[in-house]
Amino acid sequence: MAKRKTAQDESDSDSDVSMIDVDFDFFNPNPDVDYQAIKRLLVQLFQRDADLFHLHELTELILSQPTIGTAVKTDGQESDPYALLTVINMHAHQDNPSIKALVAYFLQKSSPNSALHASLQTLFSQTQNNVGLIICERLINMPVQVIPPMYRMLKDELQGDGNGAFRFSHFIVISRTYHLSVEEETYLTNMKSKSPSNKKKKAKAATSNAPTTSRPADGVYSFHPEDEFIMKSSAHAIDYAFTAAPTEPRDSESFGLDTRGRLMLVPSDRFENLVQTMSEAYAVA
Repeated sequence: MAKRKTAQDESDSDSDVSMIDVDFDFFNPNPDVDYQAIKRLLVQLFQRDADLFHLHELTELILSQPTIGTAVKTDGQESDPYALLTVINMHAHQDNPSIKALVAYFLQKSSPNSALHASLQTLFSQTQNNVGLIICERLINMPVQVIPPMYRMLKDELQGDGNGAFRFSHFIVISRTYHLSVEEETYLTNMKSKSPSNKKKKAKAATSNAPTTSRPADGVYSFHPEDEFIMKSSAHAIDYAFTAAPTEPRDSESFGLDTRGRLMLVPSDRFENLVQTMSEAYAVA
């Protein structure tokens, strides 16, 4: 049964582009049909490092708790999810191969940030400090407006947990970023500004990652706009390079997104305000 349904409109300012109405249904994860789609979303989330995390075991773990989390679909419960949000108790599943690999990975990637690294070491070593791993990923064309309802549902599910299995002191949120050199950013910006209006749809696909705000000092941008609010609610955060090398090494003549990872540590007492802030920022008109 659908948790909730909402309609989203995708439109373009050009008169020759039609408005597309899409109904998004929110379901519990379905162990019978969602395995392959969820695994693909995990590959997209972890990018080149996906093979490090025993994704079969991680997908099975997500599907073993179908009353926690939300899968967004457009063609009924038996269709593939286009987006996923769930949380995993890292202490309860500390012997799972995927969680073991993620703990080691998070400690390694957090090492340049001494405060974050020390916090994670403490949290992972003390069983009373349950850490919830939030996994949130969606297909590239999914609007950000689907995210707040998923977080609101997750908040309600956590608050309704009667046995304490999902009572956390902190949440770890994993996301993706990309880095643009000055030359790449200039190229993308010029492409976007020079695209003729009758080719806007094609140009939009080619320049969808062109930045719309002033350039960060490090040239690192978020794939997901909601990261802005998660970062503000975080006690610590770090952006990091992936461990695995690109299939084709980048050089001075390479062009393409330099994808990276992001880890954010959110205290649980900030979670409700985070959900409220995102809901207000991305309210459906």
